[in-house]
Amino acid sequence: MDAKKIDELLKLMQRRGVAEFTFEHEGTVLAVKFAGASAPVTYAPVAAPVAAPAPAAAAPAAPAARAGGVVIKAPIVGTFYRAAAPEAPVYVNVGDKVRKGQVVCIVEAMKLMNQIESDVEGTVVEVLIENGSPVQFGQELFRLGPA
Repeated sequence: MDAKKIDELLKLMQRRGVAEFTFEHEGTVLAVKFAGASAPVTYAPVAAPVAAPAPAAAAPAAPAARAGGVVIKAPIVGTFYRAAAPEAPVYVNVGDKVRKGQVVCIVEAMKLMNQIESDVEGTVVEVLIENGSPVQFGQELFRLGPA
């Protein structure tokens, strides 16, 4: 996908009043969210999703500095799940130590399960979203404290 095509897509979305959109083309996923009908808030290409429970993971959530720790954010739009299946144990709980690269949750997008990895080491201080809830691109999922 080139920048010109992305720009055309954004303009079309603005004209039609589309607030958010996820698009996959040739292994690249593009998640777009508008604050209103006229101004884009974010758009960011994300690595192609990987079906669970495959050992390879999708792009890890980027941590962000926040008062009291580091925040793991959703790299794509989808549905947040704390475990690989309803009967499976959750990936992490409050108080668990997390290693860099460790899977912390799954975000389902377009029927594909994308494993979300921690980009830093730390201890889970807070789970910021309920299991099964929809998530937006960049939405905070976990807060980590020092390891």
